[in-house]
Formats: sequence, C-alpha cells, structure tokens
Amino acid sequence: MTTATDATGEQELLFERRGPILILRLNRPASRNALTGELVADLGSALLDAENDPDIRVVVLTATGDRAFCVGMDLKVFSSGVKAERSERQKAGLAAFRRMVRGQITVPLIGAANGTAVGGGLELLLSCDLVVVSAQGKYGLPEVKRGLIASGGGVAYVGSRLPLALALELALTGDYVDGTRVHALGLANRVVPAEQVLDAALALAEPIAANGPLAVAATKEAVRLAAGESAALFDRLTELEKVVFASDDAKEGARAFLEKRTPRWTGR
Repeated sequence: MTTATDATGEQELLFERRGPILILRLNRPASRNALTGELVADLGSALLDAENDPDIRVVVLTATGDRAFCVGMDLKVFSSGVKAERSERQKAGLAAFRRMVRGQITVPLIGAANGTAVGGGLELLLSCDLVVVSAQGKYGLPEVKRGLIASGGGVAYVGSRLPLALALELALTGDYVDGTRVHALGLANRVVPAEQVLDAALALAEPIAANGPLAVAATKEAVRLAAGESAALFDRLTELEKVVFASDDAKEGARAFLEKRTPRWTGR
C-alpha cells in the first residue's frame, strides 16, 4: 500500500506482518509522530484493508522513535488553515478512522505506546481495545490548554472508564501523568519499559489472533456497548467539535503554542 511521504520521501505509515498480526507504525519521528490529515487517512485506509483481509486477526499500532508515540494534531498544519483535496480512497480512510475513534473497527486493535502520547496520541491509544504503555512516557489530554476539546474520543473514553472526579481532573486540567499512573487508573493493560512495549503488545495479540474471528468481533462489540460507549455520545462530541474548533480561541491556542507565549482567551 502506498502512503503519504514526508519532506525526505519517507513513508509516514509503515507496515509489518507477523503471521496473522499486522503492525502499523506511525513514522514521523522528527515531528514526534504528530497527526496530519494525510496520516490519519492512511491509517484509516490501512484499518479498512485489515478489516477486509481474513488473514489479519489483530492490528498492533505503534510508532517510530523512542521519544513519542504521538503528540496529537500537528498544530503547524492546523494553524495554517490549509485544507487539501482528498481522493476517494482518502475519504474512505477518514471515514474508517472515525469508526476507529468510536471503537467500531471490527478487527481487534492493540495500542503500543513506545513513548509519550498526548492529545490525539492518547486518543489513538484509548480507541484501541487493549493498550500497552511505556513507564517512561507522559500521557494526557492537553486540548483545553490550546482552546480545543479532546473530541477524538478522549473525553468520551475517560468519562466512561474513570470515576467522574478523576475523568474531569484529566480532561479539565490538561496535565500529564506517567505510564504507571495510566496503568493504575485502568486505562492501560500493561506498563513496561519503553524497549519492551512492542513485545508486550504482541504477547497480548497472539492469543487473540488464535481465537475465532467472528466470535472475537462480536465479543468486542458487545463489551464496548456494555461499557456505555454509545453512538449518541460520539455524535454529541462531533457537534461540540465543530463549535470549539471553529472558535477564535482555538486559533489563538494554536498560535500561542507555536509562538511559545501565554494564550489570550476571549471565550469566542
């Protein structure tokens, strides 16, 4: 599969097969694997292909480098305001990515955070069915510090999985916690040293890949429904995202971050 490339010609999403397990690797280490529209579309396309390939039983999502799994949205791209034209495949990929955010991809996903995951990076992890984090990494939802909302599933997932006070603390302060804390909160299945993250994820993937795929997909759907992660919740998040991301505060938050200054909020 051909994916978007960076300025050096490197593919931004790498693929590796290990039997029935597909490893997808975010590959923008110079940008700490920040997300662009192209990378998101490529990731969604890869997940769509995995759903349609009966030989792929589990997908493991990890990243290149030892600094960060993903730091979320590329604010330089966001602040530019430029919107690229999308091919039909990219549009389908973006739709598949939105299904991933909602936990609706049928193939089991395991997030393997080799380093820090914040903002959209943490949302990627929480969208996965199982999660392995690095003990050395930092994790959090800093969107409010930029005048944004963690609308990629972040507020939904912490809200449905944590006690209210803890969910609101993470979401409203935007502060970071370490991997040990993420594990203690129940947001990760394993916390290991960074160099062991992928091996730990594969150890979780192997028994899942050995099980009946139809039963696994049905079980995944049923458990997520039981957890209260409803379509109505994500629909409301989409509505809130449109309002917040189009605001003056959202633009100011991105500018202030890039200019390394304190934001001047207006509440508009």
